[in-house]
Amino acid sequence: MTRQQWLGSFSRTMVFAALFCFWTITAHGKVVSDIDRLTALEKQDQDLLKRAAEHPDTGILVTDDQGRRLFSKNPDVPYVPASILKILTSLAALSQWGENHRFTTLAGYDPDSGILYIKGLGDPLFVSEVIRNFSQQLVENFGMQEVKGIVIDQSHFSPEISIPGTGQSLNPYDATTGALCANFNTIHFTWDATERTFVSAESQTPLLALFIPDIRDTGLKQGRILLNTEERYRYPGLLLTHFLEKLGVHVTGPVKTGSVPDSVLKKSPDSPFTLLSLSSPWTLEEVVAKLLKYSNNFIANQVMLALGAHIHGPPATLDKGIRVLSDCAASLPDWETARMAEGSGLSRLNRITPSQMGQLLLAFMPYHQLLQRSDTQYYKTGTLTGVRTRAGYFIGTDQRLYPFVIMK
Repeated sequence: MTRQQWLGSFSRTMVFAALFCFWTITAHGKVVSDIDRLTALEKQDQDLLKRAAEHPDTGILVTDDQGRRLFSKNPDVPYVPASILKILTSLAALSQWGENHRFTTLAGYDPDSGILYIKGLGDPLFVSEVIRNFSQQLVENFGMQEVKGIVIDQSHFSPEISIPGTGQSLNPYDATTGALCANFNTIHFTWDATERTFVSAESQTPLLALFIPDIRDTGLKQGRILLNTEERYRYPGLLLTHFLEKLGVHVTGPVKTGSVPDSVLKKSPDSPFTLLSLSSPWTLEEVVAKLLKYSNNFIANQVMLALGAHIHGPPATLDKGIRVLSDCAASLPDWETARMAEGSGLSRLNRITPSQMGQLLLAFMPYHQLLQRSDTQYYKTGTLTGVRTRAGYFIGTDQRLYPFVIMK
């Protein structure tokens, strides 16, 4: 070997050694100076990593936009992901349905009996503005002047669904899912000191007198509470009643749960009325953006369950939803050991490693702009008692994206 060849070989060896040192940290999890070498990151992001790395039990992973590992600490230790799990739920929905998918709700009116049927298919954003516009479309399409009863069909979701991590309180974070849920099954109220009564805290939503006793029982002057089980099923119909009457339709009968007749669902020629499919004003891309921005547990699990019913057939169940998430994760490298118990991150039974999150972030990169943005990051945070997580993409000084995850 000539001296020139030897020097070339030596240089390559030294470069490899330098890269190896750059990509690895000590086995004891101590803070090392490698973070200072992440010169493609802004200083504030380097400082964030340094603070996180000070704790010996923290899991950290930073890669480049090709998945090459730049820094890691405890990368293969499973952690409770909390709300960063919503990135997986979002990816599963976008991959299956596409960005332009819209949730739908079915409606039919029997002119002979005067019964209005509404069948929910899991729309996670069936909120007051949607219900008001929905009512307008019903009047325009059916020409109704009187409704002698409203039947809410909740059969697209199993009534037995219990999301791990939720409790039995009336707090909004314990909101339950369903085939047709109005305003996340919650009431947002405040106290009007002038009128000395409770009023809605949302201008678009009426506060129905039926719920005043529940509000008084809380002892609160303002806030948001979860409806009890029986009221949740009927609440969409009660709001429809309010908006239909505002449009001049006389609603003379009760709101109850039931089923849309098979003759309507199968579009039988003998049926006296037709079935309308009314679409959400929001695309799935917009739904996911809201889900991630507000970290809404209800929307996340509602999307997961509706997706499970779409792929595996109704009624939606927790098992079908988890199967969809598991199938999506199975398409990612090294996700065999991950555990998912639901789709929002509420459950402590969820377990994901930083390395697995890194693979998820690479797959989610085409949708990175749906995450919240700061000056130097697109990110999602997660919080449970004793759990803090953060995942997303550093925006490098070279304007490239650097996937990262911090779990502790």
